[in-house]
Amino acid sequence: MKHKITYIFLLASLWLSATIVKAQSFKFAFVSDTHIGNNTAEEDLQRTIADINADSTLSFALFTGDITEFGSDEELKQAKKELDNLNKPWYIISGNHDSNWSESGSNSFRTVFGTETFAFTHNGYLFAGTSSGPNMRMGPGQVPRENIVWLDSVLTNMEDPEMPVVYVNHYHQDSSQNNWYSAIDLLKKRNVQLILHGHGHGNRKYQYDGIPSVMGRSNLRAKDTEGGYNVVTFKNGVASFETRKPVSKVQQKWLDVPLVNHEFAKDKNQYYRPSFAVNDKFKNVKVVWEYQNDSDVGAGTATGKKLIFATNTNGWIYALHSKSGQQKWRYKTNGKIYSTPVVSGKYVVVGSSDNNIYCLSATTGKLIWKFPALRPVLGSPVINDNIVYVGASDGHFRALDLKSGKLVWDFDQVNNFVVTKPLIYKGKVYFGSWGNDFYALDAVSGKLEWKWSNGSANRMFSPAACYPVAANGRVFIVAPDRHMTSLDANTGKEIWRKQMKGIRVRESMGLSTDSSLVFVKTMDGELYGVSTAADTMQIAWKSELKLPYELAPSAIVENENIVFVPSHSGLASAIDRRTGKVIWKYKSSNSLMNPIMPLGKNRVVLSTMDGKITCLEFSTAK
Repeated sequence: MKHKITYIFLLASLWLSATIVKAQSFKFAFVSDTHIGNNTAEEDLQRTIADINADSTLSFALFTGDITEFGSDEELKQAKKELDNLNKPWYIISGNHDSNWSESGSNSFRTVFGTETFAFTHNGYLFAGTSSGPNMRMGPGQVPRENIVWLDSVLTNMEDPEMPVVYVNHYHQDSSQNNWYSAIDLLKKRNVQLILHGHGHGNRKYQYDGIPSVMGRSNLRAKDTEGGYNVVTFKNGVASFETRKPVSKVQQKWLDVPLVNHEFAKDKNQYYRPSFAVNDKFKNVKVVWEYQNDSDVGAGTATGKKLIFATNTNGWIYALHSKSGQQKWRYKTNGKIYSTPVVSGKYVVVGSSDNNIYCLSATTGKLIWKFPALRPVLGSPVINDNIVYVGASDGHFRALDLKSGKLVWDFDQVNNFVVTKPLIYKGKVYFGSWGNDFYALDAVSGKLEWKWSNGSANRMFSPAACYPVAANGRVFIVAPDRHMTSLDANTGKEIWRKQMKGIRVRESMGLSTDSSLVFVKTMDGELYGVSTAADTMQIAWKSELKLPYELAPSAIVENENIVFVPSHSGLASAIDRRTGKVIWKYKSSNSLMNPIMPLGKNRVVLSTMDGKITCLEFSTAK
């Protein structure tokens, strides 16, 4: 049994009672990090469910993210099948494993479980939970902007503003999550008394902005003989935590947390918030305009016809005027969008997680054609010689006629799903998938020319998120396994594959305009140029850029001798291609930045996962 509380029902009826319910004692199960898809996960969850069912003193169960290992539809359905065996109410949110590798574009979690947030009252307490990413693109965690908007509405519409609040999320509520403070600042306007989360796979007590917080253990057995969860008791103003092992029936108390009104409105402490001081340092860059969405922007932008084309996770494709940022038109799809639009003449093409590829009029936004795939289309299209090339989550990679939308060819042997932007080079189309494979197809016929595998059994090491580049008859890719690989573009033979000591490359890369370098950004925040001609991984260029720990997979772009580098914390950096020196930096938000789009000689457009699109104007003189 499960409470399915929709947004409308929540606002209409959650707090209709005019009387204030006094907080009363109760118990509940606190379960986290079940990781269905892991070798023992299914049995571990079955044991926990049986144990919860056998305990009539438990009022409900909370599941705090990383429900699955890889976020696949199969894993989600299996988790739902097991959870449906619970004999008491249960509430669930997603974590990074459920969203970063989601073949559905983070839609299936909501479809399978009926919601991606929850809010309910029990014995005088409000429990509110939000899901967290990174959604589809590696980076620190983030509460989707639409979830933040939802949480604001829930807290604003509380009939009793003094009711104690328990907030539930998957992540630590600190800089582990890019926009932790967006939720915390809302919660501290109310009587928030406790935060519950998972992610770290261990029982630990924390304090975030003065709010007592508890991380629960993973339900997995790991190196033990059985998994486990927490039984939480609210009684006499105290939350007591006991670790419960479902097979041996061992239950051990490990923590008491006082439940009190901290009166945060009177709190004079200064808590850490991201600094935007870098924007005062560089006077040679300024904001022309900003546009704020009420949902995430999970893809890059495109330009044409004096317009900026963008998308969001509410399913909108829209056009902004390039000079003012004002919206000119918008078109609604029925799924979250993580596909970057591509423009050719009067056509703009983009994929949606509603299983369709759309072609719209760049001028008016009217639908020209729509092509149905069998599953969500998360890959970004490219256009070459009036042919659209794009991959999807249905095992297919397709070529479509730009003007008519008719299928030109269909390669149906892709292992797992595609999220990348393909590369067209010397008559072939190249792309990776989340199945450890990298493909080269004939661009005219769609025939498989060659396929390369990294040899890993771990799908999370796939060369799937990088935008491949090519030069000198070679294709270059980077992957989460920290290796960079150079392949013969014609045969797929490895020219070199290397992991250099102290240079931890990941998916963020790009080709120099003269094709002599592949720019790579390391996890340590450094920017290098790798030779495209050398017979091994040879560092031929290095920038003075030094960022903190860095995960953003977004592509690097060079334009007019300036290298534009995005980060996972909303910081854009412009680097002089000739000297490697930093020309300017600008921090537009604190969320993962999509690829930076040059807009002429002295302007660029930034887009970040928290729904912000920013146009900057700059000069090369500091």
